[in-house]
Amino acid sequence: MKRDQYAYFPGCTQEGTAIEYELSSRKVAEALGIGLVEVEDWSCCGSTPAHTVDRLLYGALAARNLAIAEKMGLATIVTGCPSCLVAFKSALEMAQDDETRKELHELVDIPFEGNIEAKSLLQVVYEDVGVDALTEKVKKPLTSLRLAPYYGCILTRPPQRAQFDDPENPISMDRILTALGADVPDFPFKTECCGAAFGVPKRDVVLKLSAKILHMAREVGADAIVVACPLCHQNLDLRQGQINAHEGTRFDLPILYITQLIGLALGFSPTEMGLDKHLVDVDKLLRKWEGEPKT
Repeated sequence: MKRDQYAYFPGCTQEGTAIEYELSSRKVAEALGIGLVEVEDWSCCGSTPAHTVDRLLYGALAARNLAIAEKMGLATIVTGCPSCLVAFKSALEMAQDDETRKELHELVDIPFEGNIEAKSLLQVVYEDVGVDALTEKVKKPLTSLRLAPYYGCILTRPPQRAQFDDPENPISMDRILTALGADVPDFPFKTECCGAAFGVPKRDVVLKLSAKILHMAREVGADAIVVACPLCHQNLDLRQGQINAHEGTRFDLPILYITQLIGLALGFSPTEMGLDKHLVDVDKLLRKWEGEPKT
């Protein structure tokens, strides 16, 4: 099945520290008939830091990419990164004011109307493809895996901007994972903050907040935490050793992207989904899923 095409914005992290998210996103999108057309000559959207320095500049950084996407003649720009999504939605909100839109146009020097829609890849899978269509394509169900969906604090909030899922109790990943055959527990910390981008200036805060999420995942018996955000993945996977050292814990919990799990269920190999690129080892998780004897 071939669905509408979307302007695709990979974002900086998905070409670096979150390359496994990029690999799995592209393969899953193709398998589900989601046409991703990469935004030509895309540039950093400003992400988390820019808005604290200059709001108009922040808007312009995102608006440049939106203007290029508009020029491509596509109705929707899609990204896997919630921070990028917030930047796009912020720029589109700014563009509703005629005077501000003129200022943005002057800064980016590309015609910008602000008439494109911005969505997360998760939203496209959940709403445009749909859970029923996804279920029909499952080849290797995630049976035996107990997976805790972690949405983070900005993917569905604030509701007037996100316009996706429930802001306090989102269920999109819950339903997708259930459709893939996984056991999905009630995860009370699914929208708690992991510390976001404070890993350098306030690392102790990030370690404490992320530790709470890992603690709760262990309490509900999760085999892994599932994310849809490169920054959340970084704090929970890359920093898990730091968390153990700081908090005196012994966490060894895999953190996987939702696209990787969709890909596994669709029949892609762990290597194709980039599961060898995580810091926390996933071999135990894969053995449980594939039914291999425990060692």
